[in-house]
Amino acid sequence: MARAGLTAERVTLAGAELADDVGLEHVTMSALARRLGVKDASLYAHVRGLEDLRGRIALLAADEKTIRIAEAMAGRSGRDALLAYANAYRSYAHDHPGRYTATQIPVGIDPEVAAKAPGPRRAVELTYGMLRAYTLAEPDLTDAVRLVRSTLHGFTALEAAGGFAHSRSPEDSWARCLDALHTLLEHWPSPAEGDPS
Repeated sequence: MARAGLTAERVTLAGAELADDVGLEHVTMSALARRLGVKDASLYAHVRGLEDLRGRIALLAADEKTIRIAEAMAGRSGRDALLAYANAYRSYAHDHPGRYTATQIPVGIDPEVAAKAPGPRRAVELTYGMLRAYTLAEPDLTDAVRLVRSTLHGFTALEAAGGFAHSRSPEDSWARCLDALHTLLEHWPSPAEGDPS
C-alpha cells in the first residue's frame, strides 16, 4: 500500500532535490527513502526503481530547463536569442547541478511517462527555432544544433568540475565563447569538397 501523501511527482521532486544536494551519482532508493522518512519499499509504489527515478528526474529537469530558456528568449532573435539561450542554459546547470547531470545521461523510463513530458521535444524545437535566424539549411542546421549543445555542455561541465583554474575569469571566457559562436553561426562554412553532405 502506498504511503499517504507520496506520489510519483513528490518522489521525483525529492529525488531531484537530493541529486542537486549530493550529486546524481549518489542518489539511491535508500537515500531517498531516508530523506522522505519512509521505508525503501514505499517508494516502489510510485517509481519502478533507480533507473526509472533517474529518468523521471531527467524529464523534470528537461521541462524546467526548457521553460527557463523559453522565458529568457521570448521576443529575442539572432545574437540576442543566442545569448539568452546560452545564459539560461548555464544558469540552470549552476542552480541545479544534479538535475542538469540527469539530462545528459541516457536513462530508461516508461515510454508512456516520457511521452507526457514536453521538455525534451520543446528543447529541440527551441534550439532549432533560435538557429533559424542564422538562415542555415539542413544538414547545416542540425550540425549547428550539435555545435551549440556541445559548446554549452562542454563549458558548463568543465566549469562544474573545476576545470578552469587559470586566472582569467570564466565569465570573461564565457562571453568570448558566445561571441565566437555567434560569429561562426553567421559565417557558417560551406561544405568541404568531397563532403558527403
